[in-house]
Amino acid sequence: MTSRRTRTALAATAALSVLALGACSGTSSEDSAAEAGEQVKVVAATDVWGSVVTAVGGDKVKVTSIIHDPSADPHSYESTADDALAAKDAKLTLANGGGYDEFFTKLTGEATSAKKLVAYDIAATGDENEHVWYDLPGVEKVADQVAAALGEIAPSAKQTFDDNAKNFKGQLEGLIKKAGGVGAAHPGSKVVVTEPVAHYLLRSAKLEDATPKAFSDAVENETDVPADAVAQFTQLIKAKQVKALMNNVQTTTPLTKQVVGDAKAAGVPVVDVAETLPAGVKGYIDWMTKEVDSLSAALNS
Repeated sequence: MTSRRTRTALAATAALSVLALGACSGTSSEDSAAEAGEQVKVVAATDVWGSVVTAVGGDKVKVTSIIHDPSADPHSYESTADDALAAKDAKLTLANGGGYDEFFTKLTGEATSAKKLVAYDIAATGDENEHVWYDLPGVEKVADQVAAALGEIAPSAKQTFDDNAKNFKGQLEGLIKKAGGVGAAHPGSKVVVTEPVAHYLLRSAKLEDATPKAFSDAVENETDVPADAVAQFTQLIKAKQVKALMNNVQTTTPLTKQVVGDAKAAGVPVVDVAETLPAGVKGYIDWMTKEVDSLSAALNS
């Protein structure tokens, strides 16, 4: 999964020059701004993590999500000067990590006054898969760390952050149980994926990813998928040996179009997954609830 996880943003250097110009402009009055009632400025790599911060911080935070377009590809995002200015002013940053958002590491590198959290490191899954926003127990850990960091920045609101995190985690616990119930109702069920984005969700649901390893490796490394791996993948669908196809809607190629078409023709349900918040969802919990429900509906069809 090397190239998929280590692609860098070519425009980051220009953006960082803006950070360098402002790196020494902070004052002690800025450090105490949150205590004076101002919102804590937070910058997140994507709106997925931005929504988690919002759930914990509520109206006491002002969150800027660098990537917030449902059609954007975080792997190839190029930072802008506006991004750099937002990062410079942040008191807290939240990256995905795991090689997923190298642009963000560069962007926040000179934001020396900010507390910096990395979701992949906090989740500590022991797995190389970087799509940790689908790791529901890991997201619980991130919420705790966000609450702790915000509490240090704005001690007078610490109880609010802790209470919000507790409520958020309670909703996550419900989702974890719901996801586990999906697999329990369909023991031994298999699915295939165009890309292992929802890897951790499948783990929570105790469903088997039957995607040929050569297929997944090629997709992750952005190389041509071997013909025999495509044939194996297609056969699993056409023979209806899998209950669903999980499709990353933010990575569309001729091959993904082909296998989605094969699934629809064979009557195998297609479950869409994504890397940023889809249009119309109200936040992380709403989004993940819809994802679990879609997976459940696919297995029940």
